[in-house]
Parts: sequence; structure tokens; C-alpha cells
Amino acid sequence: MLTHRRWKSLDGAKRGWLRAKHHFVVSADGNPAHAALGPLIVWNDDEIAVGTGFPLHGHRDMEIITYVRQGLLGHRDTLGSEGAIHAGDVQVMSAGTGIRHAEFNKGDVPLKLYQIWLLPREAGGEPAWDTRPFPKSDRSGRFVALASGFARDEGALPIRADARVLGAMLRAGESVRHELGPACRAYLVVASGRIEVNGEPVGPLDGVAITKVAAVQISALEDSELVMVDAG
Repeated sequence: MLTHRRWKSLDGAKRGWLRAKHHFVVSADGNPAHAALGPLIVWNDDEIAVGTGFPLHGHRDMEIITYVRQGLLGHRDTLGSEGAIHAGDVQVMSAGTGIRHAEFNKGDVPLKLYQIWLLPREAGGEPAWDTRPFPKSDRSGRFVALASGFARDEGALPIRADARVLGAMLRAGESVRHELGPACRAYLVVASGRIEVNGEPVGPLDGVAITKVAAVQISALEDSELVMVDAG
């Protein structure tokens, strides 16, 4: 089953410095059709103005994955970690028993990123932070695990959730087949380009909730950048 969540149907927020679209409902008055998918409860598409960002704030018992699409993300936290995350790179933060952090636009163009929140398989644990570059050339024509809660995904940033965050770059005319995990549920977003998923057209910035199918066939109608969470 494929449920298309078109860009125009997503809830959103504007705060002057922040423009956000929400693939999953984040408030009581949000789109009830955009419910959580297993451990995947948040997927925000954020655009942050130059010289601004989120001030120091706290999280606990959450796995937070940040995928930078454009610009340069700055990060500071109460663990003493500092980072500069470039487009195509990935950051993970396991909030555990509690962590406070600030995130901000460290570059000279609008910062565009995905914020993905996953429920951990267990509450608690020491908070942790890490980041890693993932060259787009390495995911040409295939999905690569960027962050994963499964030991078999070597090279991926570790998270404490029963899920994997995957990325792929497809040229126009290329196709890739993805076998889903035992839970048969995933969420796919087209960061750029146009694709078909099992024959259904999906446009730029749209999302697709995938449930109750063992595999999906994804074909690129244009050069496309894809990000997907396989939720178990």
C-alpha cells in the first residue's frame, strides 16, 4: 500500500527565520492522515535563514537524525560536541537521559535540512552525538545506509532504534528495488527530482508512506535524490 503525502498537503510553520513543512503530524490540529509510522514520528523539512537557528534546547529518549540538503549546519551541545555539517552529510543524536543542543545556519545561503525523529527501542542510556560525510557518488544507483540501528549496516552512523535511514542518487532512467524489513513499512521522500514508486508518480519534496508490501520498485523520471526510513 502506498499513501502519497504531497508537498502541498503537508502541515507547515513560518517563524520569519524558519520555514518548515511537516511530513508527520506534530500538533492536535494537524493533518490526522499524516500519522506516525511505527518508531518514525517526525520528519520535518526545514529552511533556516542565514545567521539564525534553534537556540539551546533539550531532548530526551529520542533518536534524531539530521540530513543536510543545502548549506552548512552548525551544532553545539552540552556534551561539549561541536560540528559543521555540509550538504549531503548526516548527523545523529541519541538524546538518551537528556541532552541540550543548539543548531544554526553557519553558512551564507539558506540552510535546508531534514529532521527525522525516531523512538528508541529502549528509554534511557547515555546521550551521544556523531556526524559523518556520505559522498553522493557512493550512493549512485543504489540505497546506502546512512544511519542504522542494525549491526549489519556497516559504515552507517549507529542509532538506538529499530530503523534505518537510507539515501540514494538515481539518474534519469535508472531504477532500484528495495526489499522492506519484516515490518513492511517505510517512508520515502524525494529531496529533488521526480520518480515513480511501483508505477505511481511522485514529485519533488513529496513523501510516500509504504506499508504492507514486501518490496518497492523505484524508477527515476529525472535525476533524483532520495531519502528513506525503513522502519523495521
